[in-house]
Amino acid sequence: MGSEMCIRDRDVGWRPSDMTQRNGRIIRQGNQNKQVYVYNYVTESTFDAYLYQTLENKQKFISQIMTSKSPMRSCDDIDEQALSYAEIKALCAGDPRIREKMDLDVQVAKLKVLRGDFQNQKYRLEDKLLKTFPEEIQKQKTRIAALQQDSQIAAAHPQDKENFCGMTIKGMVYDDKKAAGERLLLARQEMPNADMMLLGTYRGFELNIRFDSFKNEHQAVLRAELSYPVSLGDDARGNITRLDNAIDNFADRIADAENALQNLEQQKQAAEVEVAKPFAQEEELAEKSARLAELNALLNIDRDRSSSQDALPKESSVSGVSQSQRRNAGTGSRTEKCGTVLCRRKADARNRTGALMLDCRS
Repeated sequence: MGSEMCIRDRDVGWRPSDMTQRNGRIIRQGNQNKQVYVYNYVTESTFDAYLYQTLENKQKFISQIMTSKSPMRSCDDIDEQALSYAEIKALCAGDPRIREKMDLDVQVAKLKVLRGDFQNQKYRLEDKLLKTFPEEIQKQKTRIAALQQDSQIAAAHPQDKENFCGMTIKGMVYDDKKAAGERLLLARQEMPNADMMLLGTYRGFELNIRFDSFKNEHQAVLRAELSYPVSLGDDARGNITRLDNAIDNFADRIADAENALQNLEQQKQAAEVEVAKPFAQEEELAEKSARLAELNALLNIDRDRSSSQDALPKESSVSGVSQSQRRNAGTGSRTEKCGTVLCRRKADARNRTGALMLDCRS
């Protein structure tokens, strides 16, 4: 190998961490070599295929947990490291159809996951179209109608900037703004508990008071078709101004509600378009599934054929040596099959990154 710095794996670890620990002796920070090589030796038609398959399955599970991707209900089934084990496993099998089958297994599984996600999203959109969107749209329309009615009440009871329109608290009418504000503060202190309590009326709206434990504040609540909470401070005149601002703000409330209704209508239309779309990769999935089924059938036929050949009577042997071996020995020739496959992986020695380079020699 000349000056090449490498590590050679002649057996298979039982866990992916075993393989990573071996490679960590050479693929590590601080290594002064720009490139290093990792050689994996496997033997065709042996237990190595099962061992690498076990590594592949374990690596799939580990990678799903250890990646930095956002948690999802579905995730990719294969990552780069798991594919390297799968490639080595395919080389062990010695049949190109095995490798094609393995690649198709991965591709079909990924396409099925994508189709499952597509169908789940489609079902969620169908559920929204049947239930969620109609309910939300109806609620928003009802809210807009209620806001319009409350807006008419506010318009029928305008507040004169110079003359206070009056406030009724516990049956008493207060025509002075400061006196009404002070009585409102007194009512706040007289509250027996945090529950909402009816005080009187103001500008055509029912006036209530309550304590909001979540915000830790007292609130005056104006009620007609809808409720409008207003935070209460310590300034008597300031509280009256806050009530007036809440009553005079119906134009903005109606505009916001109409925008929300428009957004719901647009979301409903977009959902209808998405539900009507088919799965974009359905044809690809059908083609690859058909090819995978064809390969499975061919491999099953070959497996059954090899099993029937193994069941046939073998040549007679003397002292464990077959007749064909004796004939070969007599002519001085000997037939052997070398089934070793050399897999060379080139990696960045300092960054722990690299791709599998397959250099297959038989």
